[in-house]
Amino acid sequence: MNPYGALTRLPLSASAERMAKTIVVCGHGPGISEAVARRFGKEGYSVALVARNAQRLAASEKSFLDAKLSAKAFPCDLGHPEAVRKLIADVSASLGTIAVVHWNAYAGRAGDLKTASTEDLQAVLNVGVVGMIAAMQAALPDLKANKGALLITGGGFAFYDPAVDAAATQYGAAGLALAKAAQHKAAGLLGKALQNDGVYVGEVIVTGSVKGTAFDSGQATLEASTIADRFWDLYQARDVSSVTV
Repeated sequence: MNPYGALTRLPLSASAERMAKTIVVCGHGPGISEAVARRFGKEGYSVALVARNAQRLAASEKSFLDAKLSAKAFPCDLGHPEAVRKLIADVSASLGTIAVVHWNAYAGRAGDLKTASTEDLQAVLNVGVVGMIAAMQAALPDLKANKGALLITGGGFAFYDPAVDAAATQYGAAGLALAKAAQHKAAGLLGKALQNDGVYVGEVIVTGSVKGTAFDSGQATLEASTIADRFWDLYQARDVSSVTV
């Protein structure tokens, strides 16, 4: 059963469709975020590529432009709310009004709660949740105008289950599990809070390893392109708030 309940379908208006369309891909890298960026880029969206590593972002921007897709790199530390708010303003000024924020960022810190520093614990929550909410708040005028969306890459570590807790502990991913659990709750809360504003919140919860990512030890079974298609389908249908792959 969907823990959030279905959201009311919010069709895109003709006026919103005519407005400039920009997607901000926060936490860009190989895998899901790259696939989402290309999926929306092929649909005519300008793509803001956001991550900390400016050199890698520049290479990604070039690959998009070489493929005749509109994209621009925006280096940013997504764990700092002030930097996130400035990022959103810069993207809107540079690429046009924002229709979609895709939050894919995470911090792989605080793996063992017995020894994790308070700094590391704060970092995983700042990147996973606080930065995401800061981005939504800063982009909200644009999202309202576009009948836009916040799309979130969730993770199976968010689930309350003894087997999940055992796996997160075994693999040194306690901090990630905490952040994903908080993010999962935030997705539901934001979905309800933004519903009357015409802004859709959709989450794809990934419960396996994705090929070509840091989590792929050679046995990954999920294709990033399949997950990107799920995001696109959620965004278009806007009838459920969360799916699991």
